[in-house]
Amino acid sequence: MTATFSLLTQLLPLYITIVLGWLAGRYLNASGGHIAGIMLYIITPSVIFAGVMHAPLSPSVLLLPVMIFGFCTLIALTHLYLARRWLGDNTAALIPLSVGTGNSGYFGIPVALLLFGAEGVSLYILCMLGTTLFEHSVGFYLAARGRFSIRDCLVKVSRLPSLYAFLLGAALNLNGVGIAEVLQPLFDNLRGAYSILGMMIIGMSILSFRGLAGNPRFTLLAFAGKFISWPLLALAFAWVDTHWLGIHDLAVHQAIFLLSITPIAANTVVIATLLDTHPRQAAGTTLLSTIFALGFIPVMVTWLMPGG
Repeated sequence: MTATFSLLTQLLPLYITIVLGWLAGRYLNASGGHIAGIMLYIITPSVIFAGVMHAPLSPSVLLLPVMIFGFCTLIALTHLYLARRWLGDNTAALIPLSVGTGNSGYFGIPVALLLFGAEGVSLYILCMLGTTLFEHSVGFYLAARGRFSIRDCLVKVSRLPSLYAFLLGAALNLNGVGIAEVLQPLFDNLRGAYSILGMMIIGMSILSFRGLAGNPRFTLLAFAGKFISWPLLALAFAWVDTHWLGIHDLAVHQAIFLLSITPIAANTVVIATLLDTHPRQAAGTTLLSTIFALGFIPVMVTWLMPGG
């Protein structure tokens, strides 16, 4: 009970930030579209770069985000197939982003710190990079396909700086180059902005709290993918790796499981807003998943986390 209360306390500021975003959109006419561009092209790449630069990298460890990227893609394509047959409109293009990744950054990192401590959180961040790379490559491409041609989608993906930030950070890290001390406060501030603006844009995209679910079929499929398929995949991998493969230890299994139970990513709203692809549907479903996760995560961590 104490652990659950501590977890809820850690998550409370995130919900307050969403409410502040709604107030800004409702009464100050704050534009989520402009913030989405800043998030996608400036703040997120900076956070990725700094995260990779500080991570304890090695060629073998770098395979971990690649594996998570593969898991995200598998979940995304499977549910996109279902969405195209069940939803019947172009909201299906948002399903891969909704189910493939999660709010692993500004939602997951505080939980990882609480559960794993400062040392264990670095392993979680490495896994998180796999979901971030998915968001800014396959996830963005599939979302854009709801409105744009294949060529236009590929051009848009090629212009996203997050992948380049990851590759540059990894190359510098592996060659022993670090971030200059004079620049560290800048990256610390950008990480704070990443958390605050990422959650506020959810609130800004919601003009009314009535009808948050939008298309109930979309919300149901998104919840099934995010809160059933992803955790089942994480648990299945942990079981197979423990009994057959023997590649990773318990800490990796726990990090992947926590990654799998985070709510729908706020970046889903960012990308939907930037592409003008049903941003209200994305925002409503994301907010509902965030509220649901407040109770879902403590229960899953207590009952089902590998080694728990």
